[in-house]
Amino acid sequence: TGVQTPFRFAMSATSPRIKPGLLSGIRISSGIRHMLLATFWFSLMYVMVKSLAHLPTFELVFFRCGVATVLGLIALRTQHVSPRGSNPRLLFLRGLFGTLGLVTFFYTVQRMPMGTAVTIQYLSPVFTAILGMFILRETVKPVQWLCFALAFAGVLLIKGFSTDITWSLLAVGIASAFFSGLAYNTIRVLREKEHPLVVVLHFQLFGTLVGGLALFFDWETPAWSDWLPLILMGVFTQLGQDNLTRSLQQEQVARVSLLNYLGVIYALLFGWLIFGEWPSTTDFLGIAVVLGSVLFSVWMGVRARGQA
Repeated sequence: TGVQTPFRFAMSATSPRIKPGLLSGIRISSGIRHMLLATFWFSLMYVMVKSLAHLPTFELVFFRCGVATVLGLIALRTQHVSPRGSNPRLLFLRGLFGTLGLVTFFYTVQRMPMGTAVTIQYLSPVFTAILGMFILRETVKPVQWLCFALAFAGVLLIKGFSTDITWSLLAVGIASAFFSGLAYNTIRVLREKEHPLVVVLHFQLFGTLVGGLALFFDWETPAWSDWLPLILMGVFTQLGQDNLTRSLQQEQVARVSLLNYLGVIYALLFGWLIFGEWPSTTDFLGIAVVLGSVLFSVWMGVRARGQA
């Protein structure tokens, strides 16, 4: 059975009929619409993080995960699902890796151009595939290794001679993708063992706990203007998770997974319109290399699973 969350949207589950004309016969499925919405909501969450760059990173993690935890508990209660789970060790690892990935990602979003930070974090499928060789005993095709090498070459191209991105900051961004890869593999191990909402909740709980403990050492009282984006971080996260879940329920993964990378386009657009961050020609070239390489690798993986 699929997972349904209590958050409902005005969109109809059926695809709208397009009037006859030049676009006659073109239909956008409900699953595709939800994936487009998911990437949009997540991108708005990035904007909130960027707008709060003056606050400590762990403070943002606390509020982001805290709000999402409350919404997640409401969802579980509505579904009559116990939040405890039955695999505490794996759920702990999912929370640990997910929180490490979130902290390092927020750190880079606060300190480098948003589009660049999101692009580097999108290296996570590379680490997911490599780590999957050891965790899930999966295979990687030779052409995918070439894609991985090109993706990292694209990251180095983005770094180039930029003084805005130090090597240490770049390392934090790559670490974020690495921890996300670990988290994704843990989720895949838990796929047949736990309710998806329980897996998400334990990540949010872990992030809330770690972020809350860090507040004792690094706390800055938010200004009145900060409270709305702090709350919206969690709201946008939950909306993104909800639409992502609905998309994967209603559409074949192969058809919607690649749409997730539209998040980079959103990030570049919002970074330019809101924060005045316009990438250089070298940055654009590096971003194109990273996206092209990762997308082709993901497509190869989806194709291989489809033929298995």
